[in-house]
Amino acid sequence: MQLMRIGERNSERPVVRADDGTLYELSPLTGDIDGAFLADDGIGRARAALAAHDLPAVPDADRVRIGAPVARPGKIVCIGLNYRDHAAETGSPLPAEPIVFMKAPNTIVGPHDPVLVPRGSTKTDWEIELGVIIGRHARYLGSPDEAADVIAGFAISNDVSEREFQLERGGQWDKGKSCETFNPLGPWLVPTDEITDPGKLGLRLWVNRELRQDGTTADLVFGIDHVIWYLSQFMVLEPGDLINTGTPAGVALGRPDQPYLRAGDVLELEIDGLGRQHQLLQNA
Repeated sequence: MQLMRIGERNSERPVVRADDGTLYELSPLTGDIDGAFLADDGIGRARAALAAHDLPAVPDADRVRIGAPVARPGKIVCIGLNYRDHAAETGSPLPAEPIVFMKAPNTIVGPHDPVLVPRGSTKTDWEIELGVIIGRHARYLGSPDEAADVIAGFAISNDVSEREFQLERGGQWDKGKSCETFNPLGPWLVPTDEITDPGKLGLRLWVNRELRQDGTTADLVFGIDHVIWYLSQFMVLEPGDLINTGTPAGVALGRPDQPYLRAGDVLELEIDGLGRQHQLLQNA
């Protein structure tokens, strides 16, 4: 079972995807897939309703736009240089603690929506990441062992970045990360119990059908549970928040032989068990 939101942008409605790919309306249970739904055992209620055949099927499901699987999060928290091979390709030492930065929540778009190259951009880059969606409040967790209980599920997240804005325009990462459309998310929110081991997932990204990133979450410097525990010592994580856990090697920043993105390029992304994304680059 996977959770999705479909329909025109800013008018998405919640649905659940059964194992056979059929979509069913979640409107009998909730108006949206958001923090309130996740905190109120929404995933459990959706699973029970699906099993009981209490949900109507979505007509013409193959013709509808897919939105981000979670309504606009309260915050997007990101971890930098969290893959050993990515740190190596950028010539950076492994961090002693997680490197934390934020993205604006309104960067979230659907998994197949266009990505806009910002005005004045010369270094728009790609970053496939395992996105973690929070399902319960997390405040001063006692240990990483407590983190699994606050995670609702996982999704593909593309942490699109403009490297000149990020690294050469005053040292503030956020402005190279928060341009509009800079966080395609989805297509699904996959509940935690549907993923056997999030620490052993393959991540792959293609630019114009050329494989650029081919990594695994086994290469994380700081594992998912450690990241959630660590963040809870500095901020309260709330249901619906998104955590981007880092990207493996293969970004343009680490490969001078690879050009940065420009209008007309096509990105394709996939993570084991989490589906696939497809984006066309357009000028802002």
